[in-house]
Amino acid sequence: MARELADLNAEVILLAGAGRAILLQLADPGVGRGVAEHSTFTDRPINRLKGTLTYVYAVTYGTDEQVKEVRRRVNRAHVPVRRDADHETPGYNAYDPELQLWVTATLYDTALVIIEKIYGPLDDESADAMYRDYAKLGTALQLPPDMWPKDREAFGRYYDARMAGLRASDAAIRVGRGLLYPRHAALWYRAIMPFARFLTAGLLPDQLRNDFGLPWSGRHERRFHRTMKALAVAYPKLPQRLRHWFKNYCLSELDTFSRRAGRVSA
Repeated sequence: MARELADLNAEVILLAGAGRAILLQLADPGVGRGVAEHSTFTDRPINRLKGTLTYVYAVTYGTDEQVKEVRRRVNRAHVPVRRDADHETPGYNAYDPELQLWVTATLYDTALVIIEKIYGPLDDESADAMYRDYAKLGTALQLPPDMWPKDREAFGRYYDARMAGLRASDAAIRVGRGLLYPRHAALWYRAIMPFARFLTAGLLPDQLRNDFGLPWSGRHERRFHRTMKALAVAYPKLPQRLRHWFKNYCLSELDTFSRRAGRVSA
């Protein structure tokens, strides 16, 4: 499928994979402990998701000033997320390039899964371009360029090795369950969560689906496949202004913030 790269990473349908990417990240022991001890994720899930996607959009599509702004935001948020190892648990540090590699890998793999379910397999040129583009998400922070697997084949080996032993800790499960079953979120957010949980469960591997307590059966599996087939028919027919609206919204809001802060000219 020949498709411009911008038509891939700007697609709002990628939000369907948000839960999958987040739970994969939490299943890493360092990420899980850091989020559990320092994040307000479960109290402000929409703000956290919006912040992550604003970073993704700015690095992928933004101006130099937009990239500088989102880097400032992420690095500022990462400052307190660290803990020295002790006799009970290993330490963690949000600036750790290994953790940033894993977070970037989950974003890339999830985006690829969603895009190929909606549009079908990518041709090699589009797939390679998308892969290179996602490398920027990590290297814009503390991930050295040579740590990002050199090509998609190398990435597959890295990702399969990480997934083979990945299991969610108790701390990760608490955060994940708080996100999946919000108690204090807005009514509209709680209303969409049953469908979001269903999509997340369908996109997760069995071991993590079980770890996070997401029910699944043959009936769920059949419904999931029907849902994805329906989305693959209906979603591409939407006008681009709807398919790309969230990217445009996030970048516009970032520009507004920068003007008010005096970082760009009006």
